[in-house]
This record gives sequence, structure tokens and C-alpha cells, in this order.
Amino acid sequence: MKNRIAIIIATFFYVGRIPLAPGTWGTAAAIPLYYLISVTPYYFYILLTLIFILVSVWAAGVTEKVYRITDPGFIVADEVCGYLVTMILVPPTIKNIILGFFLFRIFDVIKPPPSRQMERLQGGWGVVMDDVLAGVYACVLLHIITRFWLG
Repeated sequence: MKNRIAIIIATFFYVGRIPLAPGTWGTAAAIPLYYLISVTPYYFYILLTLIFILVSVWAAGVTEKVYRITDPGFIVADEVCGYLVTMILVPPTIKNIILGFFLFRIFDVIKPPPSRQMERLQGGWGVVMDDVLAGVYACVLLHIITRFWLG
């Protein structure tokens, strides 16, 4: 039962099983979750994001052990975490949601230092933390863009 729950969380309700670009699908699947929790007070949003990160670390670690594969592409909870981090304190407008999506995907793919080094962490930490850091980069850039260029 523990393994099944971990796999459901790690694949974000099996979104990670969609063929072709599971990370992109995982990020897209995070949008409704972001929208749902974006209406909560900022401190509750951050708390929920931190809880989801910790649960995703656990789920990714269990899923890696079950499948005996390091960071398989079908684990997409890390993309959900990264997108939620990207959108911290960002108003839920269509423009911000789309821009946040693309910025996160770019930083997730290019993995600027030390994002790639995070992959060396053990277990689920290595799966999730590189995306969390990509989310931090995307969040900073998203705030700069929305305040100074699109503001």
C-alpha cells in the first residue's frame, strides 16, 4: 500500500506516464494545483508547498527503490514542486501562469549551477531538489519580469 501511494504521488496521479515530455506534462498538471492554493494566504501557500516538497521527496525515493531506477522520467512530482516554487507570491493571472510555466521549464532543462549538482543528493532529495532550485531561479526572474517589464 505504501508503494502504491508513493507511486501515485511521484507520478502525480499517473500524469508522469503520459508519453513524450512527461516533465512538461507534470508542470502543466501543476497549474490547477497552483490555482487552487493561490487564493490562500501567502504563508499557507508556502507551507503547503513545503509539505508537498517533503512528501514528494519521500514518494520519489520510494518509487526509485520500487523500480530500481535513479530519477526515472515518469516521476513528475518534482516538476510540480518546482512550479509551485516558481509561483510563490505571484498573482494567479493567465499571463503569470503561462510565463511561470515557460520560465520553470527553461530552468529545469538548462539546470544552471548548482541545480545539476543537486541531482547527486541521495534518494528522493536528488530527484526533487534540482527542480526546487530551478523553481527558485524561475521565481526570481518571474518577479523581475512582472514588476519591471510587464508591471
